[in-house]
Amino acid sequence: MAENPLERLDTFELLKLGKASVTVGGLAAALLIIAAALFAARLTSAGLQRLRARAAGSAASLYIVEKVVTYGLVVIGFVAGLSTMGLDLTSLAVFAGALGVGVGLGLQGMVKDFASGISLVFERLVAVGDFVELPNGQRGVVHEVGPRATRIRTNDSTDLIVPNSVLVNDLVINWTLRNTNRRIRVPFVTAFGVDKQKVREAVLKAAKSVPFTSPDDAVRRTQVWLVGYGEHALKFELIVWPTVEAVRRPAAIFAAYTWAIDDALRAAEVEIPYPQRDIRVRGLFGEEGDEALTSLKLEPAARRRSKAKAAKPGSSNDAALDLEREDPDDPPMSPPIAPPKG
Repeated sequence: MAENPLERLDTFELLKLGKASVTVGGLAAALLIIAAALFAARLTSAGLQRLRARAAGSAASLYIVEKVVTYGLVVIGFVAGLSTMGLDLTSLAVFAGALGVGVGLGLQGMVKDFASGISLVFERLVAVGDFVELPNGQRGVVHEVGPRATRIRTNDSTDLIVPNSVLVNDLVINWTLRNTNRRIRVPFVTAFGVDKQKVREAVLKAAKSVPFTSPDDAVRRTQVWLVGYGEHALKFELIVWPTVEAVRRPAAIFAAYTWAIDDALRAAEVEIPYPQRDIRVRGLFGEEGDEALTSLKLEPAARRRSKAKAAKPGSSNDAALDLEREDPDDPPMSPPIAPPKG
């Protein structure tokens, strides 16, 4: 009976590693198993991505399942392929250890990013859908946590490829970690001598007219603070709590509130400061101080205005009231128990 050439090709020995020999048939079977594992991993990932797009509430949990299953199928496929090829994995332990040391020294950055990616997937401090701010000031929504890098898309539709180790080791602000409101500060200035109460009422009304301003409650209130004196102006800050959806667009938030504040100050006829210089007259034709000003006919008018000006009641100080508010993350304090009478 004639010998089948295919059988000879199937048992043809390519190389020998210790007691194990690698044949053409074993190599072909190993490649088929690895290809099947990669195809199954890709198919599973695509199915879980579709499921994750529909399940908004459990999207983060499904993302963890997707990554674990995908990596698991790939690792199992490679191990099964090597075993099918006829290699004794225990005999390769020493070689793999030496090779791992060399690879680790040359690719330690990649290994570090891979380990950081696994940490991100399981710790969920930075998850898909979170709005984060990087150490360099870039902001965006996390779209994908890969094995080596994370893809973040900014509000300008620009994709940032950030190494996973940056998100783990550096200071990263997660604006939507607990899906709660965040307080922001919008600075603005007015001229010296303006009515602070008038400024406060106008700016508060403008801020509350913005549609994404959260309503006031016991611990979150829209406020106006006087924070300092500038060279030509009083420095104020609008303290406001926008909604969670609006927090994802910080540049638009500041632009919207600044626009509303400017409209409110103009409508209330509050003076906006301009650069200016004051000239103090110390001497005029041999006269100094009050006598010099009286000669210029300035002091009598200033005195009449100051005397005619009625004393106004004190304005509301939101910064002082804010010191009395409770921390939103702290449990409510129980009211004090009144001592028994008699």
